[in-house]
Order: sequence, then C-alpha cells, then structure tokens
Amino acid sequence: MRQGAFTHLLKPVTNGDLARTFDNINDFLARDARELLVVEDDDVQRMSVVELIGNSDVRTTAVGTGEEALSRLKDKKFDCMVLDLKLPDMTGFELIEQLQTGKENSDLPIIVYTGKELTRKEETHLRRVATSVIIKEADSPERLLAETALFLHRVEANLPESKRRMIEQLTRRDPVLAGRKVLVVDDDVRNIFALTSALESYNMKVVHAENGQRGIDLLKATPGVEAVLMDIMMPEMDGYEAISAIRGMEKFRNLPIIALTAKAMKADRDHCLEVGASDYISKPLDIDQLLSLLRVWLSGQDENL
Repeated sequence: MRQGAFTHLLKPVTNGDLARTFDNINDFLARDARELLVVEDDDVQRMSVVELIGNSDVRTTAVGTGEEALSRLKDKKFDCMVLDLKLPDMTGFELIEQLQTGKENSDLPIIVYTGKELTRKEETHLRRVATSVIIKEADSPERLLAETALFLHRVEANLPESKRRMIEQLTRRDPVLAGRKVLVVDDDVRNIFALTSALESYNMKVVHAENGQRGIDLLKATPGVEAVLMDIMMPEMDGYEAISAIRGMEKFRNLPIIALTAKAMKADRDHCLEVGASDYISKPLDIDQLLSLLRVWLSGQDENL
C-alpha cells in the first residue's frame, strides 16, 4: 500500500472478493475527480499546497485545525490526506491516532508534510502510522506532488507539463540510482549511446563494451561495477556465454546481471536465467521498466550489505 497499490487481497481469493474489488476499481475510475484533504494551520502554506496539487482531476478540501479535519472526514470519503503536525487544537500525532481507532478512515493514505524537526522516536512512530513523511526542504514541493500523485492514482501523462517536469526532475534524483556504476555490453553503438544517455540522466555512471569478452575484461579491470546490462545476440562471445563466464567467477556470483534480449520467447528467457542472469528485459527497451528493474536489484544489494 505504501508503494501506491489501490488495494490488496489475501489468498485464497474468492470470486466474490474479486468481483467486489473490480467494482471498487470501476467506481474509482468512474469518478470525475479524486478527493484530497489538506490539514495545515498556516494560510500561506495551505494555499501553496492547494495550488501545487491543483488541476481538474483533484478536488482539494483545505482546513486549518484538527477538529475541522475530523468533521470533514465524517461527511466525505477522501482518497488521501496531507497533514502538518503543528495544529492549534491538537497535534498531528493525535489526529492520526483518532483516525487509526475508527474503521472508516483507518486505511486513509496520510502524507505528513511538516517543517517540525522530528526526534528519532517521533520519526519512527510516524513511519509506522503514516503512509509517507516529507520534511519541508528545498525539494519538498516536488516530493509532495509526486507522493500525492501516487496515492491519488493520478495518471502522470495527464498532468500539466510543468507538474510532469517537477516529478521527472525529482525522479532523476533517485537516491537508489544516483552514483551507481553500471556496465553496458552491447555490439550496437546506437544502443550503447541511448542507454548511456538515459542512465546518466539519473546520475548513474556507465562503462561499456561492444562484445562479451571485452565486457568480462572490463568488468575485471573496473572496480565498483554494481550491475551489468548484457545484450544476448553479439558476435564472437554472445550474452549467454558471457553471463555464464561471469557467474563462474566467485567475485561476481551475486552481481546483478540483466539480460537484454530481442527474443521474447519463453525458452529464450528461461535460458537467460539458466546461465545466470538475474533478470531479463525484451527489446525494444522500455526505459522505465529497465529503471524499475535496476532499482529492485540495486536495492537488494544495499539490503545485503
């Protein structure tokens, strides 16, 4: 749910469970606008949040106290709430606790948007009860826009260009990708150029080779490579042989290797995994999908450190 899922079901799932879920999804999609509640006591800050979120696909209700928020939540179903912790009549912590005790809003996505300096204990508590915590800093408006878009299930392509650009700039500062070194092995220099440009725009470091053997040599000679993007169809030594050879070296047994294959047949994908690829993606490459794979595998490396 924290990653933006609309809902979740526990297996075993019945036909009735699925029917109710699809009905809920259909009702959500049929609505002309999402409902957002902003709880902020500062007039200027409140209006700036309303203006930031904006657009015709979101109806924003803005209030300045905890009691007003509770009253609005009784009258209407909201899809997401943006909450400041400093309120005149109660703290944001107290408001969240009241919502957690009731059934109607217990699953309401809550984005805490605050300038308050949090203690370690407060931050730990908020991470447990709130969906997201954003401290008001230089890039916080972009993060707030991106987080509300996620939990309101807004289609980014439908946002105004200025809003899309804000989210794109934030995404390109992705801490999971920034500074990570990737080896690209592909015999087509056009593919190397396109991949290098895309990855470097996310502040990644890219080294490249034009066949399997050169890729292996470069990998052994270059310290700090954290992932390999390996084309499969190459002359001299193809991707299958190169992946197998890399996996034969103890040093690179757990190195994430993503196979880039022009063949979408199941047998080809299975063969990629059999020789040691961590994952695979079919050409023509969907860069967003590739970045998602890199995030997954690089995050997994971080957790194993």
